[in-house]
Amino acid sequence: MRTLAKTIDLVAAFDASPNPYMLLDAQLCYAGMNQAYLDVIHRRREELLGKPILQEYDAGPGAEAAENNRQLAASFEKVLTTGQSDHLAVLHYPIPIQNAEGETIYDDRYWSATHTPIKDETGRVTHILQHTTDITELERLRRQVARLRPDESTSALDSLIGGGMFRRAMSVQADNRRLETERRQLMDMFMQTPGFVAVLNGPQHVIQLHNGSYGQLIGHRDVLGKPIREALPELAGQGYYDCLDDVLATGEPFQGRQSPVQLQQTPNGSLTTRYLNFIYQPIRNDMGEIIGIFVQGHDVTETVVAAERQKLMIDELNHRVKNTLATVQSIAMQTARSHDDPRTFAETFQSRILSLSHTHDLLTRSHWEGADLRAVLEHETTAHGLHRLTLNGPNLALDPAMAVSLGMIFHELATNAAKYGALTPGEGRVAVDWSVADLKNPQLTIIWREMGGPTVAPPERRGFGSRLIERNVRHDLAGTVQMHYRNDGFTAEITIPLNKEAG
Repeated sequence: MRTLAKTIDLVAAFDASPNPYMLLDAQLCYAGMNQAYLDVIHRRREELLGKPILQEYDAGPGAEAAENNRQLAASFEKVLTTGQSDHLAVLHYPIPIQNAEGETIYDDRYWSATHTPIKDETGRVTHILQHTTDITELERLRRQVARLRPDESTSALDSLIGGGMFRRAMSVQADNRRLETERRQLMDMFMQTPGFVAVLNGPQHVIQLHNGSYGQLIGHRDVLGKPIREALPELAGQGYYDCLDDVLATGEPFQGRQSPVQLQQTPNGSLTTRYLNFIYQPIRNDMGEIIGIFVQGHDVTETVVAAERQKLMIDELNHRVKNTLATVQSIAMQTARSHDDPRTFAETFQSRILSLSHTHDLLTRSHWEGADLRAVLEHETTAHGLHRLTLNGPNLALDPAMAVSLGMIFHELATNAAKYGALTPGEGRVAVDWSVADLKNPQLTIIWREMGGPTVAPPERRGFGSRLIERNVRHDLAGTVQMHYRNDGFTAEITIPLNKEAG
């Protein structure tokens, strides 16, 4: 009962006060007001409760109205944002009233206002209490004196009625508005800069402020108000704590270029490596003492990774070009030894280079990550008519080196079959079967079997094609090959280890 009585006494005192008071909620809607406030604005309580103040009062007509309204709104916003009181020394804000004819007119008024935050138990601002003082008559008298005595603006009378005080108050208020606008613009630039920025305070490097890019870099962790060693513990042992300590101790900036850093970018996630260009700049107070560090930089991980990838690709390209040139040189030399006629040499050499080119085309499509065995076979035999070939086996990805070697082997087998075997004009066919056995030490077996062609016999001398097949299988692929010349057709059985270490 005693608490209730005290509450009633406070409400009664609030309403009976001769000074105008009104109460706004956090949405800037009227939550209460006393009778003195209602008398000043000529309104009834039920007309205002729950209504937005800036909608009910728009500062009236005139060129100054928008700026006057902005000043009032900015003061409210400052109280809500900072949780601290704000003062408007002089605010020009006309009040709409009804004249005798029922028309709305504006009573020109000047006010001095104080806005005080009211907080809940958690410290959150829930309401704003406004206390206003009507200084209209004083301002009018000051202006009248200024008109009558334009050369005596600093007279005793002017000082007596507060003209000098008003000018100083309005000047300070204008400066504060200008400084607040500049501060807000700088803060917006700070928060929106594409690079990461942060402000660290004191010897423990407490994170006072950071922008969105910095938050993204560290996985949007709640680090404000925490020392850097607590906020980002994974930096221990990476040298960054020491660099910050050195900058604070010496006042010398520190710059990092493409510096690797291990960061936890997701909650409870593993560490990821990022590369940063950054600078640590000392922050000094008015006495020249170093009180903090300004951190600014950019995440250049994508640039570093792209440069490393490009170098790797160039090195790989150089390696492939050397290997390809060596292969072409070997093909040219071996083909020349087997052909005395320049015309037949040119035809054979060109067909072998085209075979090499076909396999390279396949590998280029997969960015040299490999090619499928069936695709290599089809590329090397399609010129002889796929309807005369039967390909049977599982999908099998070949690495680039194996694809090049098998492409040349299949080309030689198909060329020999077209010249002497089952792919000569007629009804002959070729069946190619492949399989993989022994999963612990996988072995690829390929059987090339020719059927329905002319009778074949072992060659009187080993040509370049046979030597190329044997050399590629045994030397390049670390496998074995057996070639059989039977009356019913030629057969080649190739076995290759898929595990390179085993091979």
